[in-house]
Amino acid sequence: MNDRCFVDTNLLMYARDATHPDKQARAAQWLERLWELRAGRLSVQVLQEYYVTVTSKLAPGLSAVEARDDVRALMTWEPLVTDGHVIEAAWRVHDRFRLSWWDALIVAAAQRCECRHLLTEDLQDGQDLGGMTVLDPFTRRPEEVLGL
Repeated sequence: MNDRCFVDTNLLMYARDATHPDKQARAAQWLERLWELRAGRLSVQVLQEYYVTVTSKLAPGLSAVEARDDVRALMTWEPLVTDGHVIEAAWRVHDRFRLSWWDALIVAAAQRCECRHLLTEDLQDGQDLGGMTVLDPFTRRPEEVLGL
């Protein structure tokens, strides 16, 4: 069974956000399990958004050195680069599901990575997006989705 999960920026960000301890703990659980199973996927877009958020929007944020170390570690997940195929797919997602352009790019990237789940709090939990299910990682535990 394909248990690959596409990780949206908010999951990565909350893993570093001490002002939300419950979300920080849940995000850490998810990331730990995804690392163990090698089931995490993401895109360059997610890494770009993460870097900007943790270095300039999160208070207290990370230093550039810390954020770059995080991004380098996440590069081992071989993030998907947004190419013409992803953009074409994002237009279809945008038209079909009426998502914002940035969310449509995330969904198209997740579909391109053949993920079963999209982990985000930004879309409707349980929504089926062309055979991929949106999961709010802060209302679901990794064990429920990925097993023990």
